[in-house]
Amino acid sequence: MPAGKVLSIGEAAQCLRAGELIAYPTEAVYGLGCDPANEAAVLRLLKLKSRPVAAGLILIADRFEHCEPFIGPLGPGQLDRALSTWPGPVTWLFPRGQGVPDWLAGVHQTIALRVTAHPVCRSLCAEFGAAIVSTSANPSEAEPARTPERVEEYFGQALCGIVAGALGDSQRPSEIRDLASGRIIRKG
Repeated sequence: MPAGKVLSIGEAAQCLRAGELIAYPTEAVYGLGCDPANEAAVLRLLKLKSRPVAAGLILIADRFEHCEPFIGPLGPGQLDRALSTWPGPVTWLFPRGQGVPDWLAGVHQTIALRVTAHPVCRSLCAEFGAAIVSTSANPSEAEPARTPERVEEYFGQALCGIVAGALGDSQRPSEIRDLASGRIIRKG
């Protein structure tokens, strides 16, 4: 990647299809993303962040249908609980679907999913035609990137590029809730 390459939505989707890593603006910070079906890309992203595989990752989508392949059986009312907050900045821990690999869900029996309201993220997922990995653009233990310059400082040549666009209005990463209990795991 040429230093600081700015990507259009279409170019970013092509990078994802090619197994590359991208950065993009989200509700609060820049995110790193890749195709969740591409094991090599996911493992490269985790290594880049120094994030353990056991931790699991969040997937974002522009619509619920793109989340369905990752979801196991749901109890009564659980889907309504999530859909009442989507699209929006709430990530839900859904029962992990059969076949969801450990390199996505980590050691958890759940998978973290969000139907985002952020316009750049929605457009990116729609253009890609599927959910994408979404994790904060920072090495573990470092402050999440809030500017393209910080993303470049952290990851430079390791990325296909950075999607153009503005961050949302949130000051904190998305809230995470447990779907079974409704309990807040991480405040937004």
